[in-house]
Amino acid sequence: MADLNETSSFVATMSKSLSDSVSDQSQQVARRSGNFKPDRWHYDYFLSLENKYKEQAYEEESIKLREQVRIMLLETVNTLDQLEFIDTLQRLGLNYHFKKEINKILGNIYNNVENFKSEQDLHATALEFRLLRQHGYDISTDVFDKFKDERGDDFQTGLSEDIKGMLSLYEASFLLMENETILEKANDFVTKSLKDLVSKNPEHELISQVKHALEVPFHWNLPRWEVRWFIGEYERIPNNMNPTLLHLAKLDYNMLQALYQEEVKSNIRWWERSGMEKKLKFFRCRVVDNYAWGLGMQDGPEFGELRKVTGNFIAVIVLTDDMYDVYGSLQELELFTEAIIRWDANDLDNLPDYMKVVFFAIYNFVDEMASEVLKVKGHNVYSYLKKGWQDLCRAYIVEARWYHGGKTPRLKEYLENGSVSIGVHLSHLHAYLYLPNNDIRKLDLDSLDLSRSDLIYFSSLNTRLLNDLGSFKRERKTGDIPSAIQLYMNDSGASEEEAILHIKCLIYKTWQKINQQVATSSLPRDFNMSAWEISRTAIFYYRNEDDTYTLQHSEFEDLVDLLIFEPIPNITCA
Repeated sequence: MADLNETSSFVATMSKSLSDSVSDQSQQVARRSGNFKPDRWHYDYFLSLENKYKEQAYEEESIKLREQVRIMLLETVNTLDQLEFIDTLQRLGLNYHFKKEINKILGNIYNNVENFKSEQDLHATALEFRLLRQHGYDISTDVFDKFKDERGDDFQTGLSEDIKGMLSLYEASFLLMENETILEKANDFVTKSLKDLVSKNPEHELISQVKHALEVPFHWNLPRWEVRWFIGEYERIPNNMNPTLLHLAKLDYNMLQALYQEEVKSNIRWWERSGMEKKLKFFRCRVVDNYAWGLGMQDGPEFGELRKVTGNFIAVIVLTDDMYDVYGSLQELELFTEAIIRWDANDLDNLPDYMKVVFFAIYNFVDEMASEVLKVKGHNVYSYLKKGWQDLCRAYIVEARWYHGGKTPRLKEYLENGSVSIGVHLSHLHAYLYLPNNDIRKLDLDSLDLSRSDLIYFSSLNTRLLNDLGSFKRERKTGDIPSAIQLYMNDSGASEEEAILHIKCLIYKTWQKINQQVATSSLPRDFNMSAWEISRTAIFYYRNEDDTYTLQHSEFEDLVDLLIFEPIPNITCA
């Protein structure tokens, strides 16, 4: 493995000598432009931010409130009350403080699940099912048999009057696995019923929760965004609100935000040291938005290194992706791909200068990550990181050949390659390497290969489909290779509306496969759940069938503001 300090010094020297020549050389080839907007975030402002929620007084207040909540949780004895308490903790973003207590309670409920099968309350049954399955318990869909009609084919029509139960069943239905037809029927049934409620009874007390769930179900939503939304919703209904829980939730949200801001500062400093933004002008520079992807991966305080590494990794991958998609000529890209396959920093003479900068951005990042993992965990993972990038660039060059050669692939061929070019296999690898308290095993590392892991494959496929659903309108205007939507239209003769519906159905089916893999994979559960988190983050980034990351829509930037920079107001220490 290359020496980190030596490589960093070499890259710095190379970058300085190349900085003046990159723009001159680029004029020799006709270049496309992505017309990317400049980053709207002002780094100097962020680096100067100070956050009062780092102060010791707030930590002391949090400790006091957490103890009060712990006592409340332990003193709750009724099964439904316990489930609702746990659900509220989770939705308020407080569950990570009470993992031990929650696991014990859910374990006891699971061990006595036969007693609960006689429960005739739809809300209680659906909530129990969702929480147990979400926490890894093998609970059968048989618990819903008692709500079927006399023929046993469909759900009882009278259930549509139980709005609370229908909402709980709706949320539970998204944890379905393959061939669980009862949950597919449940999803169809409750979705129609809840949409009818929105149109016919807009004043119902649960209407805001119903609308929110119909937009993005809880299981699919980005956890921190769900927390921010639910805190406001929880406060809105005073008769169901516990003031201690609410105060702790607001305080905890702001304290975690202070932590996230320090991590963003670290990533900004890392990015500025790289000098990429000054040397190369053709790519999307989005340091804060890149960090937000890491925040989507894991939001707990113990996952800070994973968030920072993921944000930096996304920055390098976006740089490389934009070079392949927008800036490089096919001849240059073929040479670059060959250089990545050789992986020899001393054999780059045939590359244009700007590509040498990109090569060293990848090369140095791999070296930096491998050195850090070796130091902290004692494992040499250099070859795994290198192979991940080589696989990625092999997939990129296939798409470049399609574009420059005017070839339109079939949908199947496109998705096979696109599941690699989306780069999720590398996100999973970093997630595994940076899991706290995780002992790295060679057997696990070998199984993380995209061709060997159904978990990673379906996670990658889902992200590709979500990406295409969000970006196909923009990419159609810019003349990029056709998306999955357009290719399905070509293959089947479907209309655009029919193709969009087909891709949404594929996403729904792929979620089922991901749920199955999360439940059955032998890898650490925190790692398995990263497949959920990656898909949730993709939904957040490509919300409303739009490429909000590239286009920098104000709605998306406002959401990032709420997640990272804008605290919940009116929090004081007692």
